[in-house]
Amino acid sequence: MEGCTGRLLVATPGLRDRSFRRSVVLVLEHAGEGALGVVLDHPLEVDATSVLPQWQPHLSAPSRLFQGGPVARDTALALADVADGETPPGVRHLGDRLAVVDLDAPPVLVVDAVRALRVFIGYAGWSAGQLDEEIEAGGWFVVDHVPGDVFTPDPGGLWRRVLRRQPGDLALLSTAPDDASLN
Repeated sequence: MEGCTGRLLVATPGLRDRSFRRSVVLVLEHAGEGALGVVLDHPLEVDATSVLPQWQPHLSAPSRLFQGGPVARDTALALADVADGETPPGVRHLGDRLAVVDLDAPPVLVVDAVRALRVFIGYAGWSAGQLDEEIEAGGWFVVDHVPGDVFTPDPGGLWRRVLRRQPGDLALLSTAPDDASLN
């Protein structure tokens, strides 16, 4: 498949894995070797002060760290919405305005060009062919993101909002109860 880079994975209602249940993942890379992404809607109850104090004042609301996924939970990855035409030191564009920020760079070099910033602890990772198999098995819907998805101030409602704006039956799934047996 390998066509998921820059797109969203939306967990189907049947996906029960605790790390991804009713989650939305932005795929940062999807190639023959595997895939990597970050979960967009799992804010942690901790700010960056204890881990990355220099970045805390620059985080977008909610000003929290996010659980990016179950892999490498001892690492941090930052995404930014970068102003058009800007490429400050320590920033690598992923496409359009979305970029990865080097958290070792001094914030003063980066923040003037940044409209929004979010830090993720860990990431979601798939080995070669694994994500394709999960999609084919019906674990994920693959959809396009809109500008507000990555830096939404209301991450808890992202799963429903993304499904609701999809055409046809996908929009209906946004109203599916958390436990289908209650229906």
